Amino acid sequence: MKAKKIGLTACIKAENMKLKRSFIWIAFFIVPVIPALMGTGNYLQNIDVLKMEWFSLWTQHTLFYSNFFYAPLIAVYCAYTWRVENFNHNRNALMTAPVPTGYIFFAKQLNIFWVTLLTQIWVWVLYVLCGKTAGLPGLPDSVIFYWLIRGAWGGMGVATLLLLASMVVRSFAVPVAFGLVGGITGLLASNSKYGMYYPFSLMMMGMNSNQYENALGGEELQFMIFSTLYIVLFSLCGIRWLAVRDVKA
Repeated sequence: MKAKKIGLTACIKAENMKLKRSFIWIAFFIVPVIPALMGTGNYLQNIDVLKMEWFSLWTQHTLFYSNFFYAPLIAVYCAYTWRVENFNHNRNALMTAPVPTGYIFFAKQLNIFWVTLLTQIWVWVLYVLCGKTAGLPGLPDSVIFYWLIRGAWGGMGVATLLLLASMVVRSFAVPVAFGLVGGITGLLASNSKYGMYYPFSLMMMGMNSNQYENALGGEELQFMIFSTLYIVLFSLCGIRWLAVRDVKA
C-alpha cells in the first residue's frame, strides 16, 4: 500500500513551524536598522544639499539597504530554510518522504516570499520613523511606498535564486556571500543598459535605489515581465534539481 502523498498546505505549515522562534527574526529586526541609521545619518550630514525631504531621505536609505543589505538578508532567510535538511542526513529523509518535489520547493519559496515582504514593510516603518525623527513634515509620498513594493517583487527572483543556491550548496555562509556579491554587481549593472536583464539589478531598480525620478522610466511592464521570468526560471531549476539529483548520503 502506497503512502498517502503529503499536500502543499501541509508542507507550508511545516516550513512555518521551522520559522517560529528561529534566529532569522533577529536578523529580520536588526539588519534593516543598520542601513536606516546609516542613511539617516548621511541625510542629516548633507541636509544642505539634499533638499527634497522624504525623497532625499529615501535616496540615502536605499543607497545602503538596496545595494549592500537587501540581497544578503534574503540569503540568510534562504540558507536557514535549508539548514535543517543539510544536517544529519535530514535531506535523505525529506527526499524519501511521500512529498512531490515541487511541493518541497514551493513551500520553502512561499515562506521566503512572505518573510521578504514583511522585511520590506519593516524597512518602510523604519524609514518613516527615521524621517519623523529627522524632523521631516507630514508623511512620505505614496509613490515611495509603491517603489518599496515594486522592489519586493523585483527581489522575489533573487530570493528564488538564493533559495536554489542554498539548496545546491550545503553551506550557510556561501549563499550569504553570493547575495553580497550579487548586490554589488547588481549596483554596477543597474547603472548600465543591462540592468533590466540582471536579477540583482531588478531589486534595486524596483526600489528606485538612490534615485529621485522613476528609475524604470516607461519600462514598468518590462520590469514585471523579467522579474516574473526569473521567478519561474529559477523555480523550475530548483524543482528539476530536486527531482533528478540523487539523495546525497
